[in-house]
Amino acid sequence: MTKLSVNINKIATLRNARGGNMPDLISVAKDIEEFGADGITVHPRPDERHIRYADVYALKEVLKTEFNIEGNPNPRFTEMVLEVRPEQVTLVPDAVDAITSNAGWDTKKHKVYLQEMIQTFKEKGIRTSIFVDPDSAMVEGAAETGTDRVELYTEEYAKVYPQDPEKAIKAYADAARTAHSLGLGINAGHDLSLENIAYFKKGISHLQEVSIGHALICEAIYLGLENVVNMYLHRLK
Repeated sequence: MTKLSVNINKIATLRNARGGNMPDLISVAKDIEEFGADGITVHPRPDERHIRYADVYALKEVLKTEFNIEGNPNPRFTEMVLEVRPEQVTLVPDAVDAITSNAGWDTKKHKVYLQEMIQTFKEKGIRTSIFVDPDSAMVEGAAETGTDRVELYTEEYAKVYPQDPEKAIKAYADAARTAHSLGLGINAGHDLSLENIAYFKKGISHLQEVSIGHALICEAIYLGLENVVNMYLHRLK
């Protein structure tokens, strides 16, 4: 079964909108675990507009499932990850002012940099994953960095899926086959939803983990958080 890691950035966005502690991010994360999710994902950004660095440290103290921290490995981010030691760090090439993730790494251009960062995290026993576009060449470049996994950036899949599911999945299936042949684990995330997740799971062999946040929280407004978590788990079986 593919594991479900729930990204709770949007919970933090809602909390920060009023300046208090409602909803309580830590309590929500614990509830999501109780509802059956396999892990919690956070993506702190330099301006802390949703997840705060203090949240990351607080979450580490209470989480019982896998903790996945995403972000661009700038010095502050790297220091935090090395201190917290989550089960997984996912390296994402976000610009400082990015609204959300919008591209994977050019693993050829940034090969040496990624090698150095990955070695730094792996020395502390942290599993590493690199955010990549569904491009076999970029997957091959990722394998040369020493990363444990790649996370396929699925925005384009979500965009094309309503019109042509077969076309939407093709590049991702090809990239996943390349990754598996090179000994890389396969994660995926960005704009996956209840509508498109089952088809994606069916079309991607050896899919180990998906990270879902924005769609899941939006769907939970109508259906309830516990229901939605379990609906994803059902589709991922």
